[in-house]
Amino acid sequence: MSAGNHSSLVRHLDGRPVTGPSVESFGAFVGAAQRAGHLVVQPRMGMSDPHLMRSGLQATRQAEAVTVGTITLDSYTRLGSHELARRAVADGVALNGYPIVALGTATTLGVTDGIASPDFPIQVRHGSPSPYAIFEALVAAGLAATEGGPVSYCLPYSRTPLEQSVLDWARCCEMFARLEETGVEPHLETFGGCMMGQMCPPSLLVALAVLEALFFKHHGLHSVSLSYAQQTNAVQDEEAIKALATIAGELLSTMDWHIVLYAYMGVFPRTSAGSELLLEEAARLAVRTGVARLVVKTSAEAHRIPNIAENVAALELAARAAASQPAEHRAAGSQDTGILDEARTIIDAVLALDPYIGRALVRAFATGLLDVPFCLHPDNAGRTRSFLDSEGRLHWCEVGSMPVRRTVHDRVRLSSADLLSSLSYVERKYDQLALADATFSRVAENGARHAALTAPVDAVDLTRYAKESVS
Repeated sequence: MSAGNHSSLVRHLDGRPVTGPSVESFGAFVGAAQRAGHLVVQPRMGMSDPHLMRSGLQATRQAEAVTVGTITLDSYTRLGSHELARRAVADGVALNGYPIVALGTATTLGVTDGIASPDFPIQVRHGSPSPYAIFEALVAAGLAATEGGPVSYCLPYSRTPLEQSVLDWARCCEMFARLEETGVEPHLETFGGCMMGQMCPPSLLVALAVLEALFFKHHGLHSVSLSYAQQTNAVQDEEAIKALATIAGELLSTMDWHIVLYAYMGVFPRTSAGSELLLEEAARLAVRTGVARLVVKTSAEAHRIPNIAENVAALELAARAAASQPAEHRAAGSQDTGILDEARTIIDAVLALDPYIGRALVRAFATGLLDVPFCLHPDNAGRTRSFLDSEGRLHWCEVGSMPVRRTVHDRVRLSSADLLSSLSYVERKYDQLALADATFSRVAENGARHAALTAPVDAVDLTRYAKESVS
C-alpha cells in the first residue's frame, strides 16, 4: 500500500474523526480478568498494511475469549532501519509486521481508533535491543504497553553490545515511566523467560525474567509482567512457574505484576491437530499454575505466517481449553527438583555484583555468571549446555561459571544428532498424539490424554493410549 492510500484511514474511520485511544493500565485489565476467573489470551499478530492491522485488532477484540490486542512490528523497525521500512511502505512492499515508526503517529491512531480502550488494551511487540524510536512512536500514538528487555531483546536477536542495550533500555524505561505524570500507568513485559525459545533450563528463564523486571523497577516502572515459555515437560513447567511466582512475590511485592505464559516457541508440530493439542496443553498449564495471560500460537506456525482467521481460531481454542480445566485442579506444587533454589542462587549472585542492576547484568555475562546455552552473541560466554532426558525434562550438562549445582548430568555430552532430536521432541510427540487421536476418533478424556502428554515421546504407546481413550 502506498503512503497516499493511508489518507482515508488517517483522516476518518467509520465517518468519525480520529482520536487517541482511551487507555487504562494493561496490567489492571489483566488483573481484573484473572480475579474474575478468566485467562487472558493474546495473539502475536502484526501486519504492515494499516487497514489489515486494524481488521486484525478488531477480530481479536470480537473473538469468543477474553483478549488483549497485539501490534507486532516488522524486522526493519526492530533493527532501527526505519528508512528501509519507509521505502517498503512507499513501494507497497508487504513487511513481516507493522512499521510503527515509518507509518507515523496519525496512521497508528487511525489503526487503533475506536478499538483500543480500557477493556481492550493493546500491546506493541518488537524485538529491538535499541528501541527508543519505537517507544517514542507507541507513546505518541497513545499506547502504553510493550515488552522486551536489555538482555532478552539483545542476546538472541542482535549483535548489539549488551552494555549498549542496557543503556538504551534504561533510557526507554525512564521515558516510558514518565507516562505516569499524565495519569496513564505504563506496562512493560520482560521477555527474559523466553530466551532462545527452547533448550534453556527453567531456572535460568526464571532468573532472567525476574532480573529484567527488577531492571524495569529500578528505572521507574510499577506495572510489569514476567514471561515464561512453555517447555518440553509439563510437570517441570509447573514447578518453574510456581518458582517464578514465589520469587516475584518476594522481590516485586510493591509492584503490579502478573505472569504471562507463551505457548511453545520451538519447532511446532507439522499437523494442525498436533498444534492444537499443544496449544490446548499450554492453556491448561496456564490455568493449573495460576498464570494470568497466555500468548498463543496457531496451527499454521510450522508452515507460514498465520492469517487473521487462524489467529482468532487459536485464541478461541485456547479459551475453550482453559475453561475446560477446572480451577480447583491447580498444580499441587509438591514436586521440588531445585528450580526455585537454583533460580534464587543465580539472582542473588547477579545482584551481588553491583548496586545498579544494569551494570550487574553486564558484569554477570562478562564473568559467565549468566550464560545462555546455544546463544551465539559475542557477550555470551557460551560455556553452558543443556539436554533433554527421556521424559522431556531440561537439565544442565555443562554449567560453565554459572552458580549452578553440578550433578551427574555434567557427564552428558550432547552430540549434534542429540541436539537435533531435542529440538524436534515436541513436534514428534504432539504429532504422534494427533495421529492417535485421529485414528481413534478423538474421544480421549482429559485424564487419559494428560497421561500421554506427560509421557516420554518415544514411550507414547499409541495402542494403550487408544484403549484408555475409548474406555
